[in-house]
Amino acid sequence: LKAVILIGGPQKGTRFRPLSFEVPKPLFPVAGVPMVQHHIEACAKVPGMKEILLMGFYQPHEALSRFLVSAQQEFKIPIRYLQEYAALGTGGGIYHFRDQILSGGAEAFFVLNADVCSEFPLQEMLEFRQQHGDMHSFVILGTTANRTQALNYGCIVANADTQEVQHYVEKPSTFVSEIINCGIYLFTPAIFQHIGEVFQRNQQELALEESSNGWQRAEVIRLEQDVFTALAGSGKLYVYKTDGFWSQIKSAGSAIYASRLYLNQYSKSHPERLAQNKPGGPVIRGNVYIHPTASVDSTAVLGPNVSIGEGVTVGAGVRVRESIVLHGASLHDHTCVLNTIVGWDSTIGRWARVEGTPSDPNPNDPYAKIDSETLFRDGRLTPSITILGCSVTIPAEVVILNSIVLPHKELSRSYKNQIIL
Repeated sequence: LKAVILIGGPQKGTRFRPLSFEVPKPLFPVAGVPMVQHHIEACAKVPGMKEILLMGFYQPHEALSRFLVSAQQEFKIPIRYLQEYAALGTGGGIYHFRDQILSGGAEAFFVLNADVCSEFPLQEMLEFRQQHGDMHSFVILGTTANRTQALNYGCIVANADTQEVQHYVEKPSTFVSEIINCGIYLFTPAIFQHIGEVFQRNQQELALEESSNGWQRAEVIRLEQDVFTALAGSGKLYVYKTDGFWSQIKSAGSAIYASRLYLNQYSKSHPERLAQNKPGGPVIRGNVYIHPTASVDSTAVLGPNVSIGEGVTVGAGVRVRESIVLHGASLHDHTCVLNTIVGWDSTIGRWARVEGTPSDPNPNDPYAKIDSETLFRDGRLTPSITILGCSVTIPAEVVILNSIVLPHKELSRSYKNQIIL
């Protein structure tokens, strides 16, 4: 078994700015560890996993290399980064590196998109494939969404008895199905034959359109539109439906929601990562992660859903809720931080209040997903979580509401509903 994690590249993650300026999006900390580490942990737990490949078109990056070395030591499994020469789409990259994926005689491999947060039921997908279909069939992880939100995802129509995928539509314009694609797949080497057919077809079409500007590439292949749509109904593709948590991490607001889902799971999977109330320690409410190097005053109140990064300083009487505070930030005495991501090395002055509006799914709908909000609506900034880029300085006694502050800004007054460039 192998696993491939698709991490994309620098021109992606635009909705994740200004946070993706400082660190590749897959390394952004969610619930205290890099986003992609949750994927690696899940893959490393699967018996028989021989290698994990990260695939994308980030230039070799110091932070990425450091992360890979430490992850290999921690999980005792070979982890490599394969760099695409251009953005090849979700199918093009794995087709381009098919020899690397198959080397060592891989019988099957998982493909995971880096920008999802999930319980990753990988073992269950393997067992499901043995019970349904043959050893050459492919499995998509699916989950249930509500009727209106399903249109934002790939929709799967499956046979109710066998779970065979009969029809697949990526982001349909009208309602097709409530079962959506989670961006996590189990393939066998036979998938390369199907991707190869798309590649051949693309090449023939490009040869016919020689007049085209040459910017299109036959190697750009999208698993969803190009491969799954064709495979549906052929008896080769099955869907495994999960009831576990799942969410996309497209925007910074969805990172806070993903952090909540993972922190919640820690009580079962990593209880040692959750902070406890101790005499002389801060007041902890709900699930909170505090990095061992952070210094938190005993009169601070943290939680629920708070993640405090490396080397963070939290002063006396500080209140933090539903927020991610990144490494090196400093919250001075009596600040209040709600629904906010505080960037690396940022400083919030005494008695300041930094607050955003949560963009959570509807709590009354068990199948609701997080909406990928547009930044503006009717020419105004949509109220969302507040984001402070790296090295932002907020003065004492000001209020920052629903705003995005770009890196290296020193503010002098209060702001509301603004992007501060």
